[in-house]
Parts: sequence; C-alpha cells; structure tokens
Amino acid sequence: MSDPYPTSSGPEPDPHTKPRHSLMDRIMSILRRDPEDKDDILAVLDAAHDRELIDANGYAILKGALEVSDMTAADIMVPRGKMDMLDVEMPMKELVPRIVEMAHSRFPVYEDSTENVIGMFMTKDILRTMLEPDLTLRDLVRPAIFIPESKRLNVLLQEFRTNRNHIALVVDEHGGITGLVTMEDVLEQIVGEIEDEFDENEQMVFHDGLNTWRIMAASELEDIETLLGCQFPDGDYDTIGGWLAHELGHIPKRGDRHQLRDLQFEVLRADSRRALWVRARRLPTPQAPELSH
Repeated sequence: MSDPYPTSSGPEPDPHTKPRHSLMDRIMSILRRDPEDKDDILAVLDAAHDRELIDANGYAILKGALEVSDMTAADIMVPRGKMDMLDVEMPMKELVPRIVEMAHSRFPVYEDSTENVIGMFMTKDILRTMLEPDLTLRDLVRPAIFIPESKRLNVLLQEFRTNRNHIALVVDEHGGITGLVTMEDVLEQIVGEIEDEFDENEQMVFHDGLNTWRIMAASELEDIETLLGCQFPDGDYDTIGGWLAHELGHIPKRGDRHQLRDLQFEVLRADSRRALWVRARRLPTPQAPELSH
C-alpha cells in the first residue's frame, strides 16, 4: 500500500545531473536578493534581449537607466563657456530678438559678470510684459538651482521631478559655476536624443574632404544613394542608422564599422538607443598588378 502522505511530489533528483537555470530562474534569483553589482543585472538584460523577450528599444532604455547611476552632472553638462546667458540690465526691447536668436526656454541671468549668476529667466514669462509693460528683466528673474559637479544623474532626475524644476547650474568645490544641465539632458542618457520645440533642422551631411563625408544617421537611404552613387540592399529600414543596426546585428556603438563595396561606414557618435552620426569614406581602388613580359 502506498504512503498516503508522501514526502515528495516526484522522483528524487539525480545528484549527478547539473541543474538547469532558465532565464526566469536567473531573474527571480536577482529579485530575491541584492544583486552583487550592476553587471549582474546587465547580464540578465543581455540574455533577455538575446532571446527577444524585450525589444531593442526596451533593452536600450533599461540599460540607459542603469548607466545613469554611474554618471554625474559633470559628465553631461553644457560647459560655462558654451552657455547662452542674459545680462540682467538688458533692455526689454532687445530681449525678444535675443530669445528668438538663441531659441531656449530657459536662460541663466547674470549681473556685472557671467561668473555672477543671479537667477533664471523663463521665456514664457515674457508674456507678463504684455499686461505689465513696465516690467524689467530683473523683475522676471526666478531663483536658480545649484548642484555640485558630483551629483549623480539618477538622484538629479528624481530631484527635477520632485521639485518640478527642469534646469540646474553646476558648481565646483569652490562654488564657481562650471556648467548647466537640464532634465532633457538626463532623460536623453536613458531614452536617446529628444527633439524639442526649439530644435532646428540640422544639416544632414558634411563633406569633410576628398572621398569623406559626415552623415547624420537619420538621413534617408535614398538621399545617401544619390549623394554617394551607391545602392543599399532592401530591408526593413529607411535610414543609414537603421541599415547599420541591421547589418551589425546590434545597436550601433561608437567605432563600429561596416563596408559596402568600396564605401566604409564608421559610427562617430551614438547613444544607448541608436547611431547619431556616421562617417562614410570611399576606399581607394586596388591597383591591378602589372603583368611581367
């Protein structure tokens, strides 16, 4: 008679058989404990992507979200020398043309010297002058947020969201302003380049010299075929960046190369989701060896 209260629901495992760990087992093992390091999590993401459990976009976003925790404000800030700023004494009649020229939604405002930033100006506040024509730029200045160069991006993003603020000035250990960082800058590290309402259509191709071109990866293949006199193979892509991703078999990274007949394409710039700029170079035609008589 069989035991009515068995201690096992199945046969005893063979001690000589190596246990199989599925992807879900690995994910669950990480969820049950603190991961030893970031590589532990990335390994699971890589496996999930390889098995097509998450698509390329989802993989890039998750990977980008992990990577921002290792980055600081100093890594992505706009250096002070490249910041567009406003003099607090600027007459209002000069302000609107200046805003249109620089095309930003927020500006640091300084007094006497660009090293002395007294606050921020938001472009939308210019509408207040329609009701109050006597307002000056000084009247429209809002308090500025200052952060250290060492501020980690994941912490900064949370502070941006909590404080409903989209821009911060970066300072060094002595309190001097070294740059500027926006919420958009942080998000682009996770989801890729974001176009805003002020982004202008950039030049797509630059001829860098004999047989060399710099090409925006979003350029249409038909345009590049006309430019370079080549033909790309048919596929489920429309841009040179999409073609490169297809040919490489992964999200393009800086330095990746691929050759199409006598043209070599090299990724010059990329984010966590896609190629941004590509260099095309026409390779010299090999000389046929001379026949000896």
